[in-house]
Amino acid sequence: MEAEKLEKQVLEMRTRILGEEDPHTLESMDNLASTYQYLGKYMEAEKLQKQVLEIESEFLAKKLQKQVLEMRTRILGEEHLHTLESMANLANTYRNLGKNMEQRSYKASAGNKNRILGEEHPHTL
Repeated sequence: MEAEKLEKQVLEMRTRILGEEDPHTLESMDNLASTYQYLGKYMEAEKLQKQVLEIESEFLAKKLQKQVLEMRTRILGEEHLHTLESMANLANTYRNLGKNMEQRSYKASAGNKNRILGEEHPHTL
């Protein structure tokens, strides 16, 4: 019981100070989930483990999409079709995560697709 109490305190502090996506915060969540399992609190353990997986998946998806966008921008240029598609994909990811400010930034850039490719291009129809 003491371990559970301490792990909850560490998790609360890391979440507040480092943020939910920080690897140390996720480690604390995972540690608390393991303690819940040990104590037979399987529902609490499952809930935390699902939360860790969801946060890690979202973080990795954003990171990968940003890397692809940066590489396409560097190699193909800002106005290439594939770069614009990467911008639109990242905007959609941010929208799905409820991050509207980030979504607007990439959506505006991706919106140049009509201007660059033209109204008759298959990717703008």
